[in-house]
Amino acid sequence: MLTVIAEARAAAAIPGFARRYKVSCMLCHNPVPVLTDFGAQFAANGYRLAPGEVPADTLVTGDPLLTLAQDLGLAFRLDAYVREYTKGNAVTDFETPYALKLLSSAPISKTISYYFYAFLFERGEIGGVEDAFITFNDIGGEPADVSIGQFQVSDPLFKRELRLEYEDFAIYRARMGDSPVDLTYDRGILAAVDVLGFGITGQALNGNGRGPAQANRRFDNDFGKNFALHITRDLAPGLRVGGFGYFGRTTSESVRNETTMLGLDATLTRGILELNLQYLHRNDDGPTFETTPRGTDLDGGFAEFLVRPRGSRWHGFALYNLVNATDALLSLRLGEAGPLDRYETVTGGVGYLLRRNFRVTGEATHDIEQGGVRWALGFVSAF
Repeated sequence: MLTVIAEARAAAAIPGFARRYKVSCMLCHNPVPVLTDFGAQFAANGYRLAPGEVPADTLVTGDPLLTLAQDLGLAFRLDAYVREYTKGNAVTDFETPYALKLLSSAPISKTISYYFYAFLFERGEIGGVEDAFITFNDIGGEPADVSIGQFQVSDPLFKRELRLEYEDFAIYRARMGDSPVDLTYDRGILAAVDVLGFGITGQALNGNGRGPAQANRRFDNDFGKNFALHITRDLAPGLRVGGFGYFGRTTSESVRNETTMLGLDATLTRGILELNLQYLHRNDDGPTFETTPRGTDLDGGFAEFLVRPRGSRWHGFALYNLVNATDALLSLRLGEAGPLDRYETVTGGVGYLLRRNFRVTGEATHDIEQGGVRWALGFVSAF
């Protein structure tokens, strides 16, 4: 029953839920894929309307230890864009499609559910599985949930997969030197509890992303585990603040790098307006894994502004990204030519709902540091 665990796992819209309950997508999304308060609570309930609910489409098997939906809950998401780059010679690129996802989720019991999605097509290749986890709700009848599997480390803060912008939350993608540590996908355990009005989320992680297993069939390439902690609380109606910490060690050929992160996040909502703020500081004491360690620091974050008029099919958004490193060791994997020491962009755009599950969007991103403007016009659909 925790909305905080919903923040950590509600990764994308699934029209299969609308089919199961015979309701509109707008009940959980405004606009797709952004969650409404009801949508966040629905995810917190293990993708049910109420905690412990047995969905109406559950088959009667006569076996109390078996819960099966009448139809397998499948859905697809298709995104396509036309983009133009104005730095130097203008280049137009048809990214059609940009991504095609297969998604599925269903209850396994009154308190257990699963969720996964896989890219059937991502930027011209098979992207593979990203989110894939099992969730145990309300353990022991208490407001405590546990998810085990593969998920985004940043999800308890802000969810990349639910953003309206094509432009990414760059700070979550930041890697330093040869270290694999970032705040995107990783494998591990996520636990969330609600204590005296504080939402507390802890994570134990491999710390090296979602890459393939090694020759020894192990995913983790060192002995230690990385840990993350997020604490959040509503201070007033429409005002939420949070604090984040991360600590981990990564080893390469017996040389160790220690990564520490500290951050603050906040959400301010006033009527149709929403402001999301993120700040992170990161220190790596040897990200190049040299025998003589060379430490480096990184500071950055983003500010996102959303406008969603009630009763309107239009919406607007703006995003400011800033990531600043003390050395040119920054990798974001956003198309940059090589390692950076600074990334700074500002994005603005509008969108329109042609259908509840078909959103047209257009945006422009000015790269303050590298120069040039990137335009994107496309659609996001789910069915």
